[in-house]
Amino acid sequence: MHLHGYSFYVVGWGLGNFDPKKDPANFNLIDPPLQSTIAVPKNGWSAIRFRADNPGVWFMHCHIERHLSWGMDTAFIVKNGGPPNTHLLPPPPDMPRC
Repeated sequence: MHLHGYSFYVVGWGLGNFDPKKDPANFNLIDPPLQSTIAVPKNGWSAIRFRADNPGVWFMHCHIERHLSWGMDTAFIVKNGGPPNTHLLPPPPDMPRC
């Protein structure tokens, strides 16, 4: 899986279904690897963590083409944050209207 617009920390992964009662206890929250792509185990799961401070619509998808038709893609909508460096820039003044 690849996430556009961000790098993320891989805090955990496992085989089978994610168990919200036991799996988070094994998350690596001390020194997780920073990546932009992760191999999700076959019939498994991965847990990532990132700070959503880059406004826009960001695509997350599998790099195996046929998996996209199976629904292995999503989009994150990240709205403007508080500080000015977390705001979308306005369009240029000479940009044609739609």
